[in-house]
Amino acid sequence: MRPEDLTRLFVERSNAGDAAGVAALYEEDAVLAYPPGERTVGREAIRALWEKVLADRPRFEPEPSLPTLVSGDIALTSTPPRDGAGARAQVVRRQADGSWLRVLDQPEFVRPPLQT
Repeated sequence: MRPEDLTRLFVERSNAGDAAGVAALYEEDAVLAYPPGERTVGREAIRALWEKVLADRPRFEPEPSLPTLVSGDIALTSTPPRDGAGARAQVVRRQADGSWLRVLDQPEFVRPPLQT
């Protein structure tokens, strides 16, 4: 599969309510910057988080991918959110079997509050 396939699989599995399937898109020690301002570390923690998120049965819509940047076995995937607020970005790594898994996932870029 291609690195950008992970975004499609994320939407499909989320809409199916499959938290374990979503977590399977991440490496064992992946870091997810979610909820906003926090980090969720590790596939098991990501699965537990998505179980909570998907309990309310949110609906995710596919977003068009921006061009993927690939350097050897590492790639950067990204999508512009439909609401036009920033971007989503993921660092993914090619696995021994040729598939790709997320290593770092920044699903929302939020501006830090202004310091006065």
